[in-house]
Amino acid sequence: MTDYKYHLFFCTNQRIGRGCCEAFGASALRDYAKAQIKALGLAGPGGIRINTAGCLGRCGEGPVIVIYPEGIWYTYSSREDIDEIIREHLQAGRSVERLRLTEEPQCDA
Repeated sequence: MTDYKYHLFFCTNQRIGRGCCEAFGASALRDYAKAQIKALGLAGPGGIRINTAGCLGRCGEGPVIVIYPEGIWYTYSSREDIDEIIREHLQAGRSVERLRLTEEPQCDA
């Protein structure tokens, strides 16, 4: 088994007629994050892995990602938000408080 320093799960769930992360461009921003992590040389074993996830139960707060091993949840809306999460959380080890979600997931998934 390969270990990663950080493992990110991007919700890309899509629902018809209801709020969902994909409605906010989650897949495109996940792809951007993957490209940035690779460009910075942070991808792979011992580094960072990015995965797609189905519904993570935070539909009204989307799009959302959860970062393990800490279990820290973020919302984001732009490439700039993704860049800040990469720079601050993944590279510097500091939580991005303005994007952080602190309450338990609330969704009628």
